[in-house]
Amino acid sequence: MARWNLTNVPGFILMGLMGSAETQLVLSMLFLLIYLITVLGNVGMILIIHLDPQLHTPMYFFLTHLSFLDLSYSSVITPQTSQNLLTSTKSISFLGCFTQMYFFIVLAAAECFLLSSMAYDRHVAICHPLHYPVVMSTRLCHSLVTGSYVIGFVDSTVNAVCMSQQHFCKSNIIQHFFCDTSPVLALSCSDTFEVELIIFIFAGSTIVLSLIIISGSYLSILFTILKINSIAGKKKAFSTCASHFLGVTIFYSTTIFTYLKPKSSYSLGRDQVASVFYTIVIPMLNPLIYSLRNKEVKSAVVRVRKKRQGSRELK
Repeated sequence: MARWNLTNVPGFILMGLMGSAETQLVLSMLFLLIYLITVLGNVGMILIIHLDPQLHTPMYFFLTHLSFLDLSYSSVITPQTSQNLLTSTKSISFLGCFTQMYFFIVLAAAECFLLSSMAYDRHVAICHPLHYPVVMSTRLCHSLVTGSYVIGFVDSTVNAVCMSQQHFCKSNIIQHFFCDTSPVLALSCSDTFEVELIIFIFAGSTIVLSLIIISGSYLSILFTILKINSIAGKKKAFSTCASHFLGVTIFYSTTIFTYLKPKSSYSLGRDQVASVFYTIVIPMLNPLIYSLRNKEVKSAVVRVRKKRQGSRELK
């Protein structure tokens, strides 16, 4: 079987989300609109947290980084996807493809552990409120965030090393709308069993370990809430973690469906729907989930507006 490498084939062709010209135009415009909302929502969230001193707490420190990650990995995927939907070539260079794959995995893996850090933060706040200022120190918060990024880079580097050892067959057509591991591996004419196993172990460990932390935190939160006598107290305790729980549920349900399975079970239709959801839609939903269901963020928006209006009146 003939083989090619990075030197004798110009690049990959992304053939995901195929349809009529009208359908692709509609999808492109829709994705651009979603991306615009994503940018405005996440940048707005970062600015509100930065400008309002009352939001300078561990929970909002983590939320700032969540907004940054959502904004970043949406930027890695959505503009390229919208551009490909509008062009007939739908090509992406080798460097562009593997760069996209590398940073997407970095950001997605980092988000897994950032979400688990946020769950631990809620656990301490609800289960050990008196110790919260001591336990969730600035040093610990920075360590948790740094660890999330480090794990993301480690996961992605292992993935990149494994992928670089593959030989690819004649076809350079990727049956997906972005360069993800499974559809790129499907082009390999090498034995991919060991590579799949290594990637599966690292990706699975990232998802499972972060899920264990999240599950343990929420079980502890649930037991604590059940011990509260007043209904008002239970509602207040539940409201402090409801947004995070909703965001975690949406993110992990689509991620597990897509990644915790072998390459042989890859399905273009099902996997693309799930991929569109967690790469394009979820980054838009997160700032809405954490702002619309959060009284503190709404109050912060009002305070920032009043402060700016006061500054204008003084001028």
